[in-house]
Amino acid sequence: MAATTPSFAFSGISSSSKLHRISASSSSYSYSYSLRPITPLRAHSSFKSAQIAATISVGDKLPEATLSYFDSEGELQTATISDLTKSKKTILFAVPGAFTPTCSQKHLPGFVEKAEELKAKGVNTIACVSVNDAFVMKAWKADLNVGDNVLLLSDGNGDFTKAIGCEMDLSDNPIGLGVRSRRYAMLVEDGIVKVLNLEEGGAFTASSAEDMLAYTVVLDLAIYVKSGPSVFG
Repeated sequence: MAATTPSFAFSGISSSSKLHRISASSSSYSYSYSLRPITPLRAHSSFKSAQIAATISVGDKLPEATLSYFDSEGELQTATISDLTKSKKTILFAVPGAFTPTCSQKHLPGFVEKAEELKAKGVNTIACVSVNDAFVMKAWKADLNVGDNVLLLSDGNGDFTKAIGCEMDLSDNPIGLGVRSRRYAMLVEDGIVKVLNLEEGGAFTASSAEDMLAYTVVLDLAIYVKSGPSVFG
């Protein structure tokens, strides 16, 4: 019998406040994924809510910048955005501050936990960016026993954060954070933003490792639907 290729009806992601759903189906196969909404929700109580429109958006090329980190030998290293993303599939996620509660208890640990699953989906590099100095990021890495699956990158002066329009001024907050990064997670392919989940203030509703893992599944499915399967007979 000649090999047959199932045809799929494909629907994209809606922009409503409901769960974002993407699905594909045929007489033999049916897929459906629900994604959390990326509309802003209430900010974490530790931070003042700030309504910020980022400069960067899906389809844009990331601006060049230099970030720093300490390697496993304790040597200070630098990495440019090109180093991190050229000819690669990279997840960059940002936190308002090292050692802060949500960042330490949920956001970073989630990516450490899901790192192998994300890399199995073709992600080459997973990196956490924060407007903290490299020494603070080194201490945070050691405190959480992060290992080498997730890079902790210092954007100490906030140059990259400001270049993509994701800075937020928390100077009037009694915690004393000053200007920090808005929380986000993005999937970047060869320097181009493919997925961008931005949060408001210190909210943590759409930028988790689980969210990004779901998007990698959806993007794989979209490619599968577009090109057709190669293994079904």
